[in-house]
Parts: sequence; structure tokens; C-alpha cells
Amino acid sequence: MRVLGVDPGLTRCGVGVVEGVAGRPLTMLGVGVVRTPADADIGHRLVAIERGLEEWLDTHRPELVAVERVFSQHNVRTVMGTAQASAVAMLCAARRGIPVALHTPSEVKAAVTGSGRADKAQVGAMVTRLLRLAAPPRPADAADALALAICHIWRAPAQSRLQRAVAAQHAPSAPSAPNAPKGRTA
Repeated sequence: MRVLGVDPGLTRCGVGVVEGVAGRPLTMLGVGVVRTPADADIGHRLVAIERGLEEWLDTHRPELVAVERVFSQHNVRTVMGTAQASAVAMLCAARRGIPVALHTPSEVKAAVTGSGRADKAQVGAMVTRLLRLAAPPRPADAADALALAICHIWRAPAQSRLQRAVAAQHAPSAPSAPNAPKGRTA
């Protein structure tokens, strides 16, 4: 499975592509940041993020895009920018028919480090170890994007099994045939 992780942000939108399957060593195919100037008009910034993400999608052809789920913060301005960049990532993927998965920051941290309260340095260190890199990706937004991709690759099989189990439980059971013999007949 090839996953493009997106750590949304208006100034720095982290992107990273990881390939592999759960239980096997993973491979980083690319990592970077789509940057926009803080003093630019919001519309121009969103277009720049779109163009940058489209280039990553063209280059790496992921099977899925994993985006950090926007969560409530005290700084409404930061939340709005993050949400807008997140929407651009989802739009770019949807336009191409690529599925999108959303993961909360604590889910990603727990998947990669074992603790949902890990700090950025711990996430960077584990991403470096898991992908066998020489140094942690910089800036932290890039490492976070790789962590999103890793989280999805590792969680996808379990989530798929859960979804199938729930669907099977809610599926109507096959009705028995009327007047069918109930046992042995002589």
C-alpha cells in the first residue's frame, strides 16, 4: 500500500509518502513541505497548496491519502487555516478518486510511538527509526506527514476487519425457505 500523508497547514503543509504493509518494514518514497508566504492572500495560499499537493499526487500516485483530522484548539485562526489546508488535500484526492482517511494527532502519536501524548521530537525519532532514515525529517511537519502515512498503513487492516464485522452484524440474515423439511424424512 502506498500512502501520502498530509499534515495540513497554511504556511507549512507537510507531505510524505510511505509504502508497505503492516508487519513488514516500510519504505519512505518522498518527504517534504508545501510552503506558502504568511503575508499572501488566503486564496493564493490555498491555490499554492493545491498545486503542491497535485505535484505530489502526480509524482507518487498513492493509493490513499491520510490527512490529520483537525481538532479544536484555543487559537481559532490556526484551526481555520489547518481546516482549509485539510480541505484542499481532501479535494485533490477526491478529484482523482483516491480514498481519504482522517487520523487524529493522538491516534498518530499512539500508533508511531506507543503514546498518544508523545511530543514532536519523539514522533520524529520514531519515524526516523521505523523508516531507517539517517536523520529525522525537517521540519517537524514533514515528519508528522510520514507518521500519518505509517499510522494508516498499520491501522488499515484492523479498521477493515472491524468495518466488515460491523457490516456483517447489520446485514439481514437469509430467510429460511417456507415449508422446508425440518429434519430427516422417511
